[in-house]
Amino acid sequence: MDRRKFVKSTAAIGGAGLLLEGLPLQALGHHSVADEIKIAVVGCGGRGTGAAIQALSTKQNVKLVAMADAFADRIAESVKSIHKEIADSGMDKSKFSVAEENKFTGFDGYKKAIALADVVILATPPGFRPIHFAEAIAQNKHVFMEKPVATDAVGIRSVLETAQKAKAKKLNVVVGLQRHYQKIYQRWVEALQEGAIGEITASRVYWNDGGVWVKPRQPQQTEMEYQMRNWYYFNWLCGDHINEQHIHNIDVSNWVKQAYPINAKGMGGRQSRTGKEFGEIYDHFTIEYEYADGSRMYSQCRHIKGCLNSVTEQFDGTSGVAPKPGLIQTRKGFVLLKQDDKNDPNPYQVEHDCLFEAVAKNEYKYADADNGAKATLTAIMGRMAAYSGQLIEWDKALNSTVNLQPESYSWTAKPKSLPDKDGWYEIAMPGKTVVI
Repeated sequence: MDRRKFVKSTAAIGGAGLLLEGLPLQALGHHSVADEIKIAVVGCGGRGTGAAIQALSTKQNVKLVAMADAFADRIAESVKSIHKEIADSGMDKSKFSVAEENKFTGFDGYKKAIALADVVILATPPGFRPIHFAEAIAQNKHVFMEKPVATDAVGIRSVLETAQKAKAKKLNVVVGLQRHYQKIYQRWVEALQEGAIGEITASRVYWNDGGVWVKPRQPQQTEMEYQMRNWYYFNWLCGDHINEQHIHNIDVSNWVKQAYPINAKGMGGRQSRTGKEFGEIYDHFTIEYEYADGSRMYSQCRHIKGCLNSVTEQFDGTSGVAPKPGLIQTRKGFVLLKQDDKNDPNPYQVEHDCLFEAVAKNEYKYADADNGAKATLTAIMGRMAAYSGQLIEWDKALNSTVNLQPESYSWTAKPKSLPDKDGWYEIAMPGKTVVI
């Protein structure tokens, strides 16, 4: 796939998607919006549980009818959390209507859960997103799916193909890059795109914090279960933290530029988080991306405790600067725009408000999957650059044949990355690791 054709063909699709009014009900796929909107959640961890609660908190007549997760205990924990939220918020208890027989476990349960719903929430580790998204669209369902949408180029190409099918079927798709639905970002980005600081010459994007959880290996676990319990530390499931978290900031740079990088170069490694319990991922990345107009995105992400934390974006222009979201200044410090988000609605909630309103009104309004795929590919391209130590071009990254997924999905199947006899996983070595 040629980069220019790829970008041009999808450039019109962004966070707000497209609106086609007055479509007949049958054009929108099969759902029961005349009475209620049935929801299934696939992936019942913290993000899936939160997304389910946000879906149930919309103004529409919605009902959660099915849940799927590889692990039964994750479903049980999710149910408990949802019931608590319903009780604490005074929400109508009938919104939760998941019978025991509609709680599906294992690797194939998602198909059964999807079949029962009108709208599907996809919130498993991102390695599964391409196959779950494909199944949801094949079954004519509207979709909310968390970012990132894949962990390798093979998955990206699958999501792009499914996105075209979703558009042909006029099925709404919202991706959890929630800054697109956040007022402070919407106004800030619009002003920058309109030239408030002139031509954008550089963007600086950061996700630096102390990292996330680790779950100790249990004696009875197969290697597949261990990796899935610790999905953040394995690339076939997570794609490394540049993909899983830093994608948010990278996406904002692309959004402001209304473009996607033509190449990436940079470095990373494991300096602090070096134990075998941290699988195969890095603890820091520094990537320089180049856009076609010659401008640069300077990207940093770090998972090291005790260091400066920073999760933000800033932009330099020919006539001014945007040092943080909501703030725009001239070169001499005169304030052109200053706003905060104190009174803004929760963007995580807004995503679902928008999606479910469109479904209830029989409108085709949101087509986020293309941008979700391109934002994910941008992050993966940065990982490729750091892992290999090479300049990675967009076209080559998109067309990479490196497939991180296991040959099959079962508790006894072997992931492609396996520990040695001492429990250590192979770590990418710049100058040696093949990524294309």
